[in-house]
Amino acid sequence: MANHASSKKRIRRNARRADINGARVSRIRTFIKKVELAIGAGNASDAEVALKAAQPEISRGVAKGLLHKNTAGRKVSRLSARIKALKNAA
Repeated sequence: MANHASSKKRIRRNARRADINGARVSRIRTFIKKVELAIGAGNASDAEVALKAAQPEISRGVAKGLLHKNTAGRKVSRLSARIKALKNAA
């Protein structure tokens, strides 16, 4: 258990940040899930719109330190490739 005032403050601050970061990660996952649902339904145009909405959220996650830059790039790239494949198949 923390005894110093500064360490108690650090524990409170870390708990607040964890809540905020958890909400941000959840938001990013929701946007990605919308893209994946549109891809799964076979709707390329909806998937493109959803990806356009998801890209800024993913980039914001990188800026806030929630995701690594390469992880974000990989996610966007793979979603784009799946949409492209869906278009070509149709």
